[in-house]
Amino acid sequence: MIDLRQLEALRAVALEGSVARAAKLLGWSHPTLDYHLHNLDRLVGEPTTVRGPRGTKLTTVGQLLLERGREILTLTDLALADARELTQMGRVRLRVGMFPTAAAALLPATVARLASVDIQVDTVLNELGPLVNAANHREVDAALVYSIPGHRLALREDVHTVEVMRDPMHLALPAHHRLANRPSIDRATLLSLYDEPWLLGAATDDPIDRVATDAFAAAGHRINPVIRTDDFQVMLAMIAAGVVIGLVPKLAMGTHYSGVSFVPIDDPAFTRTILLATPRPSVATAPSAAMKHLVAALRHAIQATD
Repeated sequence: MIDLRQLEALRAVALEGSVARAAKLLGWSHPTLDYHLHNLDRLVGEPTTVRGPRGTKLTTVGQLLLERGREILTLTDLALADARELTQMGRVRLRVGMFPTAAAALLPATVARLASVDIQVDTVLNELGPLVNAANHREVDAALVYSIPGHRLALREDVHTVEVMRDPMHLALPAHHRLANRPSIDRATLLSLYDEPWLLGAATDDPIDRVATDAFAAAGHRINPVIRTDDFQVMLAMIAAGVVIGLVPKLAMGTHYSGVSFVPIDDPAFTRTILLATPRPSVATAPSAAMKHLVAALRHAIQATD
């Protein structure tokens, strides 16, 4: 098995072009570096370096090995840095912003998983616009937000985002609607519903609603909402009563709601991307160990909802 010190020796020789300078770079003696290179040659079965009057260079085999070895050394360095950071930070408190439907589906499992590594979560519930502002002004350590195709979030350059899931939208219909029993509907069928009574979000610039209004506008139609609300329970109750129809992301659907049929839409444009937005001191700053745990916990919670 390859010893990490063998890869370190090979990397140092490649950087310095000399065994003596490589040993000095690593703080090793010349014999120690020679020992690790010799053992690496024996393990590979042929020389990984060649020495000449102008110094030491890697052979073709050595170059191939170093190409893979750099990845191993980089991952090892990152793992050690994360472990040291997590050990030093003790109990951590993260202030995390979430929109309500995501919190209902993901927050319990996320908080429980983070608690196992001594990370406590203080949650701020809000809609998308305020969450973006909170991330931009560093009022939270992280914010769960979402975007739709063709529309960028107004996040500052120093706010890093990582995708945690793709969330397809469904058409929410009263159970007695003529399309309620369809296994799915295509874009053309959806656009034929322009004259139905629609329910949209309270904000006129809600990204989920813009997917629908933009699609209808491109087809020469305009939908006029009869109700606007961000209260998910009110929305479902109005749909179950046969008053309106609307779009519902899969994450918000839960298991079942009496009187409502959720029909998948066969169009990738009707999908939102859920992102974790984290303010950083600079664009080049790497995510902290706590943030990596947060992303992992969110993805684990998402898998549990499937």
